[in-house]
Amino acid sequence: MINATELRKGLAVRFDGEVYIVVDYEMVKPGKGPAYLQTKLKHIVNGNVIDRRLNSSDKVEDIFVERTEMEYLYDDGANLVFMDTSTYDQHFISKDLVEGADNFLQPNMRVQVFFIEGRPIGVDLPASVELKIVETAPPLKGATVTNKSKPAVLETGYKVMVPPFVSEGTLIRVDTRTGQYLERVK
Repeated sequence: MINATELRKGLAVRFDGEVYIVVDYEMVKPGKGPAYLQTKLKHIVNGNVIDRRLNSSDKVEDIFVERTEMEYLYDDGANLVFMDTSTYDQHFISKDLVEGADNFLQPNMRVQVFFIEGRPIGVDLPASVELKIVETAPPLKGATVTNKSKPAVLETGYKVMVPPFVSEGTLIRVDTRTGQYLERVK
């Protein structure tokens, strides 16, 4: 059990017998009355997000989150399929749980998968990935330094804004946290 003031984003907690992930939290200090913690919690099974107000003295049960290295295999439409690199077991993770991770995953990519009570709940991507541009407008001659950008489609189908001097077939580095172009890979 931990105090409500110790909650952080990504922490797994149990409320009313159900397991939730802390999506957001904010300490509120009103002019009158005691301070409280306003939280948004996401249910790990159905993905519903609830708002919960907690007093700073409230206790919550934190849940142990296990991390396992896995290799991404493929996308079956509704799920992403991962293989445990030590046991070769395959795990199907709903796309709803990974929220956009499929934009950056490539076959045979190794990532950390989070488990709570034996159930996969999320994927920890590297800070950046290298992806090839498969579609974009032709590069502009002499556009080496400019603040304008153009849309590009990456090999995973993800769309990103890139500088005008980048062309199709170029390998670029993309930040997985923000989804933005970082640099060309040399």
